[in-house]
Amino acid sequence: MAEPTVRAQPLSELGPQPEFRQSVLRGLSAAHKSLECKYFYDERGSALFDEICRQPEYYPPSVETGILERCSSDIARLTGAGAELVELGSGASLKTRIVLRALQRPARYLPVDISAAYLQAAAATLAVEFPGLDVRPVIADFTAPFQLPPGARGVPRLLFFPGSTLGNFHPREAGEFLGRTCRGLSADAFLIGVDLKKDPAILDAAYNDAAGVTAAFNLNLLERINRELGANFDLGGFAHHAAYVPRRGRVEMHLKSLRAQSVRVAGREIRFAAGESIHTENSYKYSVAGFRELAERSGWQVGRAWFDDRELFSVYLLKPA
Repeated sequence: MAEPTVRAQPLSELGPQPEFRQSVLRGLSAAHKSLECKYFYDERGSALFDEICRQPEYYPPSVETGILERCSSDIARLTGAGAELVELGSGASLKTRIVLRALQRPARYLPVDISAAYLQAAAATLAVEFPGLDVRPVIADFTAPFQLPPGARGVPRLLFFPGSTLGNFHPREAGEFLGRTCRGLSADAFLIGVDLKKDPAILDAAYNDAAGVTAAFNLNLLERINRELGANFDLGGFAHHAAYVPRRGRVEMHLKSLRAQSVRVAGREIRFAAGESIHTENSYKYSVAGFRELAERSGWQVGRAWFDDRELFSVYLLKPA
């Protein structure tokens, strides 16, 4: 049997230096310091996130996987035969295997991710697992406009956005993202995972796992800045902090400075007071009615929705309105 070929067509090589440097300096120079969470996902950050997904406290992966396994035949039926699957923020593509196995004769798989090396490795593995499937990695920042290779006429295109990543967007930005995907990616359907509002104790445990993997993931962002921007962050001088903020409906992740200190980043001095934090990520949680309203305002209609027994998580199949 001939070995399958991975046809890599990166549409944008994300040379991080100019954009990354500008983003980091802008965020660290603000009155309330922050960093963009999309920069978590260098090669080590992507691997650490996979490890987070294996922690017992972090419920979304196992719960969403269970939902997908139960509804996969419905997804295949509603999508149609010979579909093209486009996954946004694919990472290791673990949940993708469930969808690809369920789809009837999928024509092509396009994983889209910002981490080039990690994406290529995951895509190569999938190409071996699914002989005959055309796998084309797309190296792109899916939070901004980007292009996909042209699809074949008459081939259904299913977008896949698992893992509740939508929660990393402010609701206004989430609406813009959903609207952009509806208008710009010529999709026939959009399969998306959405984390639901729940007991704050469950959320606090999920983002503060006992093994400290989420803390390492958060701190790795400073390590990346040290490596790529010549900074001198002392990782021992900062601590991971995550908590649910009910009035905002989101989990906030921060890196708190343990003492007054000064750090040089790309030749610029950045001062920190003791207890001052860098806001690194938000993870918004939705009610069922709240997400439906957001989707409908953005040009989609909810075709189907699936939930786990405890209603911790939800998966929606959206159709263009």
